[in-house]
Amino acid sequence: MTALAQLTAMYRGREQLPLRTRLLASFGAVGFLHLAAVVLLVAGTAASGQPLAFGLVLTAYLAGIKHSFDWDHIAAIDNSTRKFVAQRQDPTSVGLAFSLGHSSVVILAGALVVSGVSLVGRFMAEGSSGNVVLGLIGSGVSGLFLLAIGIFNGSAFLGAARSYRRVRGGGTVLPGELEAKGWVARLMARPLSRVRRPRNVYVIGFLFGLGFDTATTIGLLVMTTAASLAGVSPAALLALPFAFTAAMTLCDTANGVAMMRMYRSAIHDPLRRLGFNAAVTGLSALSALVVAAITLGGFVTTAFGLQDALTGWLGGVDLGDAGLLLVAAFLLLWGAASWRGRRSTAAKR
Repeated sequence: MTALAQLTAMYRGREQLPLRTRLLASFGAVGFLHLAAVVLLVAGTAASGQPLAFGLVLTAYLAGIKHSFDWDHIAAIDNSTRKFVAQRQDPTSVGLAFSLGHSSVVILAGALVVSGVSLVGRFMAEGSSGNVVLGLIGSGVSGLFLLAIGIFNGSAFLGAARSYRRVRGGGTVLPGELEAKGWVARLMARPLSRVRRPRNVYVIGFLFGLGFDTATTIGLLVMTTAASLAGVSPAALLALPFAFTAAMTLCDTANGVAMMRMYRSAIHDPLRRLGFNAAVTGLSALSALVVAAITLGGFVTTAFGLQDALTGWLGGVDLGDAGLLLVAAFLLLWGAASWRGRRSTAAKR
């Protein structure tokens, strides 16, 4: 067996590793990104002696945290996690893979800015042909992916709702009823055929980030450009996209792991948490479909130059603020389910 074949076999075999080992590997990668940002900052500051870099890196880090709470991030990670858990996987790295793909665009663009490549500035310019094309790619891919996986998980929600009504009436859960199936599952099989493992979400995240369509991403690149003009060293400048990436991967990885635990508790113990399973699955599917409508509305507006009120309103929705509301809704559901579970256990005693 060649060395490449051995590495491939080891890579594929990581899914057989204990859950704790894979969790440590995911957060270890996040820790490495933090270390890289710190090393670049220290090296760059020591070389230039400018304290300006510290404030810039902190700003980039906070921007990464804020960006991770965008509604499209949360909807993509949560719905992908729901799909994998329903397929009896333990997806510890969905958030990490999505975030790495998304931030790869930021790191690449930041490196090009530091290298003095003026082409990046043309893509950043609002209304330029390059900016419009990348925006259409990003919004088109993200909208279609969220639409497909929202419909897929919507099918699972219908099964969970049927089970909930049956159990309340004294019946039992039928085998496989909590999974997406039927004509909807068959319809979505082809669009989602490439998303079989958490690592496949990396490509989705990369395509999501191609649009340069978020204020935090554009702001980070503008900040990098301004800092380069102020004489900040290249190493310290590279610390900016790495700090942004470190913060975003930390929050997205934690989000993915939390959703994995939530869905595992709902799916693997359906009799006890059937109502919770239906509620959280329905919320995930609804969030994906709403974000898909917003994103595709913006896509249609840009592609065809529409000026109507509906598409204009969809294009102006702030996905960051909506993302915070979605996180609060998930936490509220989780907290309510935990409280009811504790009350039920105490009553049995």
